[in-house]
Amino acid sequence: MTAAPEPLMTTEEFEELARVAGRVSEGVRLEYIEGKLGAKAVPDGDHVCVLTWLMRVLFGLRPDLWMCQEQGLKIDSYRTGRARPDATITQSGGFAGQPEWADPGSALMVVEVTSHDQDTDRRDRQEKPRAYARTGIPIYLLIDREKGRVVVRSNPVDGEYERILIQPFGTEVGIPEPVGITLDTEPLKAWVS
Repeated sequence: MTAAPEPLMTTEEFEELARVAGRVSEGVRLEYIEGKLGAKAVPDGDHVCVLTWLMRVLFGLRPDLWMCQEQGLKIDSYRTGRARPDATITQSGGFAGQPEWADPGSALMVVEVTSHDQDTDRRDRQEKPRAYARTGIPIYLLIDREKGRVVVRSNPVDGEYERILIQPFGTEVGIPEPVGITLDTEPLKAWVS
């Protein structure tokens, strides 16, 4: 059995780096997942449209839930990672009183929308699902603009999501409890560029 590689930095060092980067450039959004430093692309207009659409649908179907954009979360089994999901769905006021890097205990679902950068495949399709499952977040929703599909991962067990539903844009997609809604994904076809 090979030993796990040493992390690039401590969690505290990452948090300081993220603070400095945020002061230097508004467009820098750093994450620390699986011991690796990463940067998220600044969202384009279509990315913003996808999140706005989801917010409107969610509020219409479940006004008791909140959609928090860009809230930093402590992730992984030991909370040593740091991620900024595009959105996190919680009960009303789920992050009240939390610091920049919040405890993920109130997260019902995290949402990522793919961006047009070179590490989307690794980050959004591989590393983040593992990290969010290890954290115990009930649902991971990936809106994959590049592949024109929605991926719903749910039921985290032993650091993996047991259930995976993949549907093309244009279909109805059921999001299980604790969110419990159905998304008509037809509008997503307009924002795949």
